[in-house]
Amino acid sequence: MSQLPDPLQYRTADYPIQEIFLRRWSPRAMSGDSIPEEELFTLFEAARWAPSTFNEQEWRFLYAMRDSPHWATHFGLLAEANQSWCKNAAVLVVLVSHKVFERNGKPNPVHTFDCGAAFENLALQGGMMNLVIHGMAGFNNSKARTELSIPDDYDVEAMIAIGRPGDPGQLPDELREREVPSGRKPIREIICEGPFAF
Repeated sequence: MSQLPDPLQYRTADYPIQEIFLRRWSPRAMSGDSIPEEELFTLFEAARWAPSTFNEQEWRFLYAMRDSPHWATHFGLLAEANQSWCKNAAVLVVLVSHKVFERNGKPNPVHTFDCGAAFENLALQGGMMNLVIHGMAGFNNSKARTELSIPDDYDVEAMIAIGRPGDPGQLPDELREREVPSGRKPIREIICEGPFAF
């Protein structure tokens, strides 16, 4: 049973939206329990249906399940601060994107944008399944490329920790204090009609 806070106790939308968006947040407390492949593949299935330019589907997910032969490699890519809580993840994922169009080999200027859309689909699905989904940049990008044999025509974008909710009391002190759903800037701070006016 989840010991994490209910996001709806911390978040209120200013305009009507579906709860799925308010429920998605990025906790760190995980139980250390594994998740079955079927649940993991449900997350990847959601990611698969993200929009992409010319339907390129540039994203690739390189994953390691806890207690698998690949776990140590993926775990070793993480920054020390992230290892302190990712040790309780069920799955670690390296997300990469294809930088060129498959149809003609020309540079794809939006490969990172499309990859972000795939991650958001995965994160929203995970939120609906009461799983922890936490994306991060705190890892060794070049080491990931080398140790996971990622070709030059792919960019290493991010890592993702996936797991079952755990006890926030098990986190280091500084992370425990931050283990609540965050708010957002007012909409008027992120939009303007016409030219840039921030």
